[in-house]
Amino acid sequence: MNPARPSDPPVRFANAEKINPIQLLLDLHDHAVARTPGTGLDDVLTELALSAGVVSWWTRWQPSITHTALRAGADLTNIAKAIGLDAGEVVDRWRRWVDVQTRLDIGGRPSVDPVEVQAIERRLGSGVVR
Repeated sequence: MNPARPSDPPVRFANAEKINPIQLLLDLHDHAVARTPGTGLDDVLTELALSAGVVSWWTRWQPSITHTALRAGADLTNIAKAIGLDAGEVVDRWRRWVDVQTRLDIGGRPSVDPVEVQAIERRLGSGVVR
């Protein structure tokens, strides 16, 4: 369930992060397109809040999407190029996410299959350091 959208655009990160992440992207786009030179303080703060909300959501999503790409057979070089990071940083972020997900118990099972993780680690070879 998505939280109710506020009637006024957010001017604080705390309000922006409560908005559905896809809606945040749409709101940021619409706000940036409609902005004109000389906009008021609230307009500038709204853009900052929306941008910060998008970055926050994306930061949490990125390792999950990286895992999805790895499961689909993408190689580390292509993932790194897609994200704009070096391969080591991609692996570090993915590793931190995997470590949490494999310990997360959902109905008696981990959120991410450890066998699947091991298969990805083998495929990555030396790119994964434990």
